[in-house]
Amino acid sequence: MMGLPLAFTQPLLLIGLVSLPVLWWLLRVMPPRPRRIEFPPTRLLFDIAPREETPSRTPWWLTALRLLAAALVIFAAAGPIWNPQTGLAGSKAPLMIMFDDGWSAASHWDIRIRAADELIANADTDRRAIALVQLSEPNRDITLMPAGAARVALRQLAPKPYSIDRVETLAAIDRFLKATGDCEIAWLSDGVDTGRGEDFVQGLGKTIGDRSLTLFDGGTSSPLALVAAENAAARMTVKVLRTDSGIAVGIVRALDQKASPIGEARYAFGPQDKETDASFDLPVELRNDITRLEISGERSAGAVQLLDKRWRRRAIGIVSGATSETAQPLLAPTFYLTRALAPFADVRLADKGSPQQGITQFLDQKLPMIILADVGTIAPELRERVNAWIDQGGVLVRFAGPRLAQAEDDLVPVKLRKGGRTLGGSLTWEKPQHLASFAADGPFAGVAVPRDVTVSRQVLAEPDAVLATKSWASLEDGTPLVTGEHRGKGLVGLFHVSADMRWSDLPMSGTFVEMLRRVVDMSGYTSKPGAGVASEATTETVAPLHMLDGFGAFGPPPATAKPLPADYRDRATSDHPPGFYGPAEGPLAVNTLASADRIEALNTASLRARHATYTNAEPRDLRGWLLSTALALFLIDAIIVAVLGGGIAALLRRRAAPAMIVLGLLFAALSPAPSRADSAADDFAMKATSQTRLAYVVTGNADVDSIVKAGLNGLTLFLAQRTALEAGDPVGIDPARDELAFFPLIYWPIVPGAPKPPRDAINKIDAYMKQGGTVLFDTRDAIEAPPGANGAAQTPGMQTLREILSSLDVPELEPVPREHVLTKTFYLLRDFPGRFVTGQTWVETLPRDEDEDSAQRPARGGDGVSPIIITSNDLAGAWAVRPDGQAMLPVTGGDTRQREFAYRAGANIVMYTLTGNYKADQVHAPALIERLGQ
Repeated sequence: MMGLPLAFTQPLLLIGLVSLPVLWWLLRVMPPRPRRIEFPPTRLLFDIAPREETPSRTPWWLTALRLLAAALVIFAAAGPIWNPQTGLAGSKAPLMIMFDDGWSAASHWDIRIRAADELIANADTDRRAIALVQLSEPNRDITLMPAGAARVALRQLAPKPYSIDRVETLAAIDRFLKATGDCEIAWLSDGVDTGRGEDFVQGLGKTIGDRSLTLFDGGTSSPLALVAAENAAARMTVKVLRTDSGIAVGIVRALDQKASPIGEARYAFGPQDKETDASFDLPVELRNDITRLEISGERSAGAVQLLDKRWRRRAIGIVSGATSETAQPLLAPTFYLTRALAPFADVRLADKGSPQQGITQFLDQKLPMIILADVGTIAPELRERVNAWIDQGGVLVRFAGPRLAQAEDDLVPVKLRKGGRTLGGSLTWEKPQHLASFAADGPFAGVAVPRDVTVSRQVLAEPDAVLATKSWASLEDGTPLVTGEHRGKGLVGLFHVSADMRWSDLPMSGTFVEMLRRVVDMSGYTSKPGAGVASEATTETVAPLHMLDGFGAFGPPPATAKPLPADYRDRATSDHPPGFYGPAEGPLAVNTLASADRIEALNTASLRARHATYTNAEPRDLRGWLLSTALALFLIDAIIVAVLGGGIAALLRRRAAPAMIVLGLLFAALSPAPSRADSAADDFAMKATSQTRLAYVVTGNADVDSIVKAGLNGLTLFLAQRTALEAGDPVGIDPARDELAFFPLIYWPIVPGAPKPPRDAINKIDAYMKQGGTVLFDTRDAIEAPPGANGAAQTPGMQTLREILSSLDVPELEPVPREHVLTKTFYLLRDFPGRFVTGQTWVETLPRDEDEDSAQRPARGGDGVSPIIITSNDLAGAWAVRPDGQAMLPVTGGDTRQREFAYRAGANIVMYTLTGNYKADQVHAPALIERLGQ
């Protein structure tokens, strides 16, 4: 109705709206308000002749109110339906429903299924046969089925994770229509042209002829897609595509291999923009961990961009054997290499020193790729390290030069002749040589051959039977320009010219940049195994690992998924759906769209079709709403008439006092009384959050509680004198009643034989420990432990503690190691004494590193703070002070500074709970910097 999703079951009743002008005329008259006159000599009034009064007119706004109520009643009688079903009715011909079921239909798949279900329901009412056609499956036969079978088949449909080619389905549609004859057609379109859309529209128009066609193509937003992710030098960017217009914004999320979020980037479309960029300004180490980009809130495979090793910015070390960098840096080989590699790699130059030192530096940093520019002789022991690094997957690329031409080593893919070949030399050219075409099965296949690049000098390879298989690029005379071979898991490559302009002008060309990009792609991932890279005659293939479904979620590979070449770079297809292929440690990513793909709106203007829109809501009968509103308007009208007639005013004058009393009593009864318990809880929360405070569990033993409170007061005073923490007075708590989240540390003194806390208290303590809090259990009985290895576990206090911990989810514990961050948080400590020194302090066991340098690290910490600390040294007893400042209890042991160390232990524990394991990061910052450098 006039573009609105509104229909009427009895539209003829709307003729009643014509009667509204008559109602207007009838409602103009209202009896005048009577006037009351107080006049005692009423006898005189009997002689006055009566006179007929003309009634006054009804106010216009009251008339409009009555007309509106009458109009609502007429509309309700007509049976209004909001979001009516858009099904096709009135025909007995079979119904064929065509589905766009590619990735672009996934974002609003539920809406399309609902529309198809409505079509099937209407066809079932008319007892019509139904055919479902998936435009992604051209080889499936189209058959008619009853409505019940069609509903079952409809629920089994799911969007495909790749772009569909609708044209291939025209042949099957044509065969079905010729066999069926008269047929009604509905096309549930996604409105996206992902290829040959115009050909399909024209072919469909010819195929259906004069048959009725209903096209569903509105009511939903444009699908969004991601393409062309690029990990540039400063940031990672990805293009966001759409087909419609208008201002729009959104978020692209970056996830790692475990689906943990790494970062978010905002994108914004202008009024007419069809594509825009989202940029992630993250450190390169984080960007290298990204394996999935996805548009937040968009459920489709096209809104996902998978990344593999090809998108990682590899760290590349460059070592130069030349000595002219300082005097003429712009002519040095490192200048050309740095400029060529910077767009897609992180370049690191060796520190000033010998080439041997530079190679050792990069091997120690475990870089995946090293470039040696005119580096000659390499020491034998260093060559062994380099060969081992290559066997483990390293990529070594060497550039020729005067030093390499005179050297002899095995770190080159082919055997070289000494001296090289130069223009005007003994092995001379008459003129500089141009490049020949690149090997079709080599890593440079497909790179345009520049005609303006010439070579005037090169190092020559000794001819042998395998030279041709190791040649990646050659000159016009057939001599190799670039050679390479696999060694173990790694690769060795050689440019037979220098990296500067002395031997050729190749470093000045764009081809040089692309050649280096292809080589960098092979560091950790061989993009083109061909000649010289793999000795196998057949192309390597990789099997499906994890596949995306149409909604962009990972799942197992379908039965139709086939292995693909390891150098596959195209978009996903039905045989190769999007996802990861190959081994789990180095998979190959295949995406729904290729980097150069773009999406456009599907143009269906040439089709003779009835257009319908998708609806997001179920049909809703409006009669109840309209009748209720009309009734409310009639009640308002009655109240207004009563007010204008003076009836309510008279009632209020006669019943004012009783009405006020009744209203007052109702208000008093309904007003909520303030809760004392809520007030006490609020006071406790205000006290606990106004300052950082330490807390202790009230045991009910007056002596123990007074000592613990005095001990925490003493520790609080010590912290204020020695640290920047100015904590408030300690708070005694009941775990079953009080909120624990306000306190970073809770001290729990164990009283032997005390009853086990109630279950509510145990649950709250467990939740507190899970959410980052720390509980310090102190059995205070180290001096009572019997001799023996297991004596500390036999004390009464420890037995009581075991009973408490039996109901808690306690992690594995260990005595505090010397390298634990708790020993270095504020003071450097060996142990944690209290009144006693013989007890051990236990914390959560942390995973130990297995690498070689783990034993040399000065501190060790986990991802957070230990939720539990156990001691038996009576820390609070050592901290406790009397009001005059003197110690409340004596300490055992012969060290006069034992109480001072007890305070220091308390300071470390408090700082540990407040700051976490930051100290672990600080004390081995050199190790972190070294790892980040990798």
